[in-house]
Amino acid sequence: MSKQPKITIYTTATCGYCKMLKSYLMSKDIKFSEKRADEDQKLAEELYEKSQQLGVPFSVIEDEKGKETKILGFDKPQFDQVLGL
Repeated sequence: MSKQPKITIYTTATCGYCKMLKSYLMSKDIKFSEKRADEDQKLAEELYEKSQQLGVPFSVIEDEKGKETKILGFDKPQFDQVLGL
């Protein structure tokens, strides 16, 4: 099995879909790092640079080759496909 991709999720404290996404990934034992765009202006700017918008959750999944897949929202079918679930 290939090693798990690096997953970064941009979130805010009040985002229900962010909570659902984090719970889903934890239920599948998938590690991720969280960046709270509502707590740090630099992270909000980084989110905008990567996604051209400020919607959350916004996830960046980087595979072992450095290829990035970007997913806006809690798009479970897309996560399942990208992560091979």
